[in-house]
Amino acid sequence: MTRRPQTRRPAAADPATPTPATDNQTPETLNKPVFSQPVPTADPTVFQIQHPSDNTAYKAIDALNREHKLHPMPFPAPRDLPEPRLTLAQVLGTRSEDAKITANGQIVFHAVGDTGNTRGPDSQNLVADKLISDFQEPARRDLPQFFFHLGDVIYNFGEQRYYYDQFYDPYRDYPAPILALAGNHDGMVAPDTNASTLAAYLDNFCQEGFVVTPEAGGLSRTAQIQPGVFFTFEAPFVRILALYSNTLEDPGVIADDTIGSSQIEYLRAALTRVKTEGYAGALILAHHHPAYTAGNKHGWSIAMRQQIDGICTDVGVWPHAVLSAHAHNYQRFTRTHDGSQIPYVVAGNGGHGLGRLNRAKAEAIRVPAVIEAASGDNDLVTLESYDDQHYGYLRIVATPMQVRLEYHPANDGTDAKTPDDFVTVDLASRRLVHFTG
Repeated sequence: MTRRPQTRRPAAADPATPTPATDNQTPETLNKPVFSQPVPTADPTVFQIQHPSDNTAYKAIDALNREHKLHPMPFPAPRDLPEPRLTLAQVLGTRSEDAKITANGQIVFHAVGDTGNTRGPDSQNLVADKLISDFQEPARRDLPQFFFHLGDVIYNFGEQRYYYDQFYDPYRDYPAPILALAGNHDGMVAPDTNASTLAAYLDNFCQEGFVVTPEAGGLSRTAQIQPGVFFTFEAPFVRILALYSNTLEDPGVIADDTIGSSQIEYLRAALTRVKTEGYAGALILAHHHPAYTAGNKHGWSIAMRQQIDGICTDVGVWPHAVLSAHAHNYQRFTRTHDGSQIPYVVAGNGGHGLGRLNRAKAEAIRVPAVIEAASGDNDLVTLESYDDQHYGYLRIVATPMQVRLEYHPANDGTDAKTPDDFVTVDLASRRLVHFTG
């Protein structure tokens, strides 16, 4: 496969010498969205702003955790409640692509989380180059239409000054929209600072129009136009319900006395619309903290899952698949619920760091492995596959009949097109099947 050109832009817009974002800079408004650079450029080799140690801040956070003084943080309400909505046509600034995607009979998109790195761009480059290689396809129908980020875009506290190094620079040549739900690090606030939770995330993902923010540092990508931290994203053949699981390291929280119940009301409204409309496409639920994980660092978000389950049961609509991140690895579970088989996929190995599922010198986990037996109110949950050794991402294909989730490790290289793991759900029967295209 021919690699993309490794040339720099003209000096007037040379991203090697970006202008760091400052508080007195204002966004540049455009009449249409822009994604990648006009001319592909070389991978970044160093950060423009070095990341100092956050050890002192984390010691303070750990102390507050031990004293049970950390709680979920309130967040600004999204636009257009109770169900904030965004379409691919709005993101692209045109409806013409919808007809082309529909005529092609499928949509392809990417997903992964935990991408921001505090030490340097190398691991993000591995994943970004592999993502970009998916745009070298002979058939138009196989081209990805967007990247849905599963949270933790910026480490460690979502700081504005790190957006260039951890987001805009690594994806400078990604030629499609990047949407993102917020992870705990995107909304976290370091102790003894005056930062507002989610401020930089909202500036770069929740604008009302197409603008280039100062954080882009002279690069071309416009900020995203999401209505808020939770929303429904609609594209041909797929509908994604994105939730914000807040700022705690564990567990994920979507509703409680501190942050209220707006996401519960949103989820009920979104699922009710699915039922009322008789929507027959792929329905995907996405949130940063996982409902299930086999790792020893991050635990299950049981109360969050029970709240989601309760709404799904009340409305009578369940997702075809659930995506999350947070754990820095790849894990795929099958949850058997009322005759349906629902993949729960953790994709948190997008570049920040890798987290092993077992402790040092412990035996590797053999799969498949039952992690929750069917008993009483519990569904059967099985760990089917995992990768805690490599960075990687999801390539997802939705057709009128099926949704297929593929896992691609970055170390396979940009010339490899074979996934290391995959699963396909039949949309009508909600059972795992072979992919038929």
